[in-house]
Amino acid sequence: MNEKERNTKVAVASIRLAIIQPAFNHTYPDMTKQAYYERISEQPVKLPDGREVIYSPGTMSCWESDYRKGGFDALMPRDRADKGKSRRLDADAISAIYKAREQFPRLTATGIREKLIADGVIRACDASVATFQRFIKKQNLKGASAPGQRDRKAFEEEFCTGMYQGDTLYGPFIKENGVRRQTYCIMLLDDKSRMIVGGRFFYQDNAVNFQQVFRDACATYGIPAKLYVDNGSPYKNVQLSLICGQLGTVLIHTPVRDGASKGKVERNFRTLRTRFLDRISRDSLNSITELNRMLADYIRSHNTAIHSATGEPPHTRYLRDLAHVRMPQSRQWLEDCFLHRVSRKVRNDATIILDRTPYDVPMEFIRSTVEVRYQPGDEKHAFLLYDGKRYPISPTNKTENSKVCRKQNYYVNYGGEGEV
Repeated sequence: MNEKERNTKVAVASIRLAIIQPAFNHTYPDMTKQAYYERISEQPVKLPDGREVIYSPGTMSCWESDYRKGGFDALMPRDRADKGKSRRLDADAISAIYKAREQFPRLTATGIREKLIADGVIRACDASVATFQRFIKKQNLKGASAPGQRDRKAFEEEFCTGMYQGDTLYGPFIKENGVRRQTYCIMLLDDKSRMIVGGRFFYQDNAVNFQQVFRDACATYGIPAKLYVDNGSPYKNVQLSLICGQLGTVLIHTPVRDGASKGKVERNFRTLRTRFLDRISRDSLNSITELNRMLADYIRSHNTAIHSATGEPPHTRYLRDLAHVRMPQSRQWLEDCFLHRVSRKVRNDATIILDRTPYDVPMEFIRSTVEVRYQPGDEKHAFLLYDGKRYPISPTNKTENSKVCRKQNYYVNYGGEGEV
């Protein structure tokens, strides 16, 4: 399995987790779990490759059972045994069905099938009338009544930590050690309470820095049921999808080029700029550490002041929902959830390359593809995970390796008979 296929499977697993999460946490608005699954099954699900499919309630229930038994990895799709073989309706037939429905809105399923046969798209024996009827019944082939118009409604999570919203704000330039550099403020906001659960300035706006803010927020205020971020590279990557899967958090991305969809966090940044950034003297800043110390004071003031939208302090709202807050099992468990995962092929000299640095691995993994887990910036504590067991690895020291006696699996007698 190459990296692209693995990323696709992670994206599919994230979609499945988003579907079953209300049932798993018993937060569905329907009378029963079955009623929730039946309602969700009426809507097509858009997959990472652009296809839209409809899943049955039984399939969704199986996903929930798999997740309870095997966690996020159990939600990743497995390769079909008949992969590569033809289906009843292939991509060309489905495309032709959509085109025929658009050209002839009143044409029945039987008529569409006969047209595809006449056009040479399919043979009569490829698919029955019942196959076409089921497909057309399950697929929503009608166009939108008002294309281009977005349906928006004001919303709020039922409980605190139901959703964290995250984004990045361009900060001031700081001249530190003789170098003038741009800063970036990465911030997380709790949807229900409007409490700032994480915020820090960095010199880079990247995935590792966002994950650091997210990890600290989970450790301090709890693990969110959902994480709502935009489509930038710090927020849309396979490592963040894996982290959210381990935490049991549904990762949601905003529509592309739709700033209004993340109004709460944008409004928070507007307040941050007018009440904090515009009031500090940029020339007096000597380090990013000083800027972060000032930001921490602002966050404490924000979280304990009355919020104009809710009429009460964010921290008060959060404390009222403590019974619904899911804290990490332990600090070590949380650290393990945020470990990065990469696949590497072990070379014949029992080494792998991680971040352009060779590492020694146990020789039994030679020529095998292994999964390496590590904390970015702390690769010296990286390890292999195989069958639930950890195997430590270490940076290759060729000088020391030259002094190590190798284990030989055979004996060669260079002397004559009876000689050693």
